[in-house]
Parts: sequence; structure tokens; C-alpha cells
Amino acid sequence: MPDRRKFLLAAAALLCGTPALADATLAQRLFAMIDGLDVENHWPAGQRVDWQTGVPNGLPVAPGHKDTHCSAFVAAAAEHAGIYILRPPDHSPVLLANAQYDWLAGPGAAQGWTALPDMYAAQAAANDGQLVVAVYKNHNDAKPGHIAIVRPSAKSRDRITAEGPEITQAGLRNYTDTTVKTGFADHRSAFAGNEIMYYAHAVDPAALPSG
Repeated sequence: MPDRRKFLLAAAALLCGTPALADATLAQRLFAMIDGLDVENHWPAGQRVDWQTGVPNGLPVAPGHKDTHCSAFVAAAAEHAGIYILRPPDHSPVLLANAQYDWLAGPGAAQGWTALPDMYAAQAAANDGQLVVAVYKNHNDAKPGHIAIVRPSAKSRDRITAEGPEITQAGLRNYTDTTVKTGFADHRSAFAGNEIMYYAHAVDPAALPSG
């Protein structure tokens, strides 16, 4: 995109009260790759899957387990972007989102992850072409948390306040594009109680497909 067009888009976004897509090309390339993983047709709930591809592997589901794959999808997307987040085989797929929450708050910093102050900074970082995750740890260590990827959006600050950033996720239901409020709805206190943490990691353009 020519520099003048970038400037005009940023200026218009500021005038309208929306976060500018500061590095639209990098953000577009990142999400062309992430959307190409086709989360709505992979990592299906209720089936065991290969964590890297989301393809069911035919193994039996343990009794009483929902077998959702939010954390596996995030780990796979990060791997495709050349970024490490806690993943198999370094941790079991079981209760991985809770473990990722703790890892991001600790060892993740040494792996390039930065904690963000709030949901507005998260949306802005995603717009800037960073890989951003929204993560919640269940209050019960024996029950799953949730994690999703924040995707670029020019939504207004008021809309972010009302429904959170835009996200892509696997879970009980997989979404290419939804909101934090919808995606984390199975964890009732998460959004309303401001219990979701956001982390960002810089993306190396060389790690992404060029197309």
C-alpha cells in the first residue's frame, strides 16, 4: 500500500474513533495464513485430532471429556507463523489452555510474548500485524480454560467495549470471525469480569507465505 494511502487510512480511522490498521500488509498476510487453516472445518469438538492439522485421528474420546481444541489451534497457528507457544509434546493437549495462560505469564516473556494492558491494546496490536492471543484460565484447575487469536478489525472503541476484539477460535463452536464476548461465552465470568488476558508476539514477515 502506498505511504500516502496508509496515512489517509490511519487519519480517517483516528477521526472516526477506530483503531488504524497500521501494518495492513503484514496483518493481511498473517491472517491469510491463519484463515487458510480453515478452523471451521478442522479441530472439531468431540473428536480427537492431530493438534497441528486439526484433522480427526480416529482415537477414542475419553468418557466425560468434551475434547475441544482451542489451545491446539492456537499452537498450530503460532507454529505456522514461526512462533512458539506452549504446545504438545511439551504439554498434553488436555487442559492446555490453562497451562498456556500460566506459561504466557511466566516463561512466555523469554520467548518474545508481551502482556498487553487491555482489550483495546490487543485489537490495536492485531491491527499492527502482531500475533495476539486472548486467554482465560478456569478457576477450577480440573476444567478447561479458553484461548483464541485476536484478528484485525477497524471496529470502534465503543464496540470493543461492548463485545471485545474480533477473534478466530476453535472451541465448542469454531469461528473464523467472532467476538471475544461470543467466543468466551461458555466461561460466563470471563468477559464480564474482565478476566481475559491478552498477549502479543511480533511476527517475522519472512516466516509467512509470500502470496
